[in-house]
Amino acid sequence: MARLEDFMGRTALITGASSGIGRLLALRIATAGARVGLVSRREPELEALAEEIRAGGGEAIPLVCDVADRQQALTTAKKAVEALGRIDVLVNNAGYGHHRRFLDWDLEDMERVMRVNFLGTLYFTKALLPAMVERGRGWLVFIASAAGRIAPADETAYAASKHAMVGLAGSLSLEVEDAGVHVLTVCPGAIRTPFFDDEALARLPAVARRQMAEPEDLVEAIMDALARGKRELTFPRWIASGYVAQALAPSFFRRQLKKHTVKDD
Repeated sequence: MARLEDFMGRTALITGASSGIGRLLALRIATAGARVGLVSRREPELEALAEEIRAGGGEAIPLVCDVADRQQALTTAKKAVEALGRIDVLVNNAGYGHHRRFLDWDLEDMERVMRVNFLGTLYFTKALLPAMVERGRGWLVFIASAAGRIAPADETAYAASKHAMVGLAGSLSLEVEDAGVHVLTVCPGAIRTPFFDDEALARLPAVARRQMAEPEDLVEAIMDALARGKRELTFPRWIASGYVAQALAPSFFRRQLKKHTVKDD
């Protein structure tokens, strides 16, 4: 168990850093003393974030990249190492998705969900993990989703991509922890970010809309989980009770999940 209690002198690379959870986490890690690499497709937002970090006395390197593109991802990972010297912490946060029925979901868009969420994660991890293992120290953070543990209706492609992330992180943790690399899998529920646009909010179960969590609270929970050496974080914590119900009373849990997530269109 590798605790990350002090970010001073560390370097971190955050994908999907231009907005939402990624942006807040980049600011928080930079404030804690780390030099940060910021990855996103949106250059203006990245530059603005980098300037905000620099204005606060931090160091930030904006790296424009579509994580779904294998060559871009590998090249960007190399540029990050060249700019920062090494990467101590990789936060695989870039995410994409919609809340739609499978029958209504365009196949090309479903493929992009998997490329961004899973393959983007795979590319950056493959590029940066070997050096961590060689140094005998590093941290990998996978921002997955509660949908990667409990698959609701209206999220087929998204849930599949996040299940893949959870599986990758869990298996990888077993492989590399004895080499000094710590893996934290984060499974947020509904968080109040731009990811939940009008379309998503309209299809989100009423109970989830009422209990949406604030992104700042999630970021603090991630920092705390790293400091304590946790391997898994579900946020808010009450969602984890669903994992127990799913395991112990699968038929009952399925009926409740269907009741709350299947829409009558």
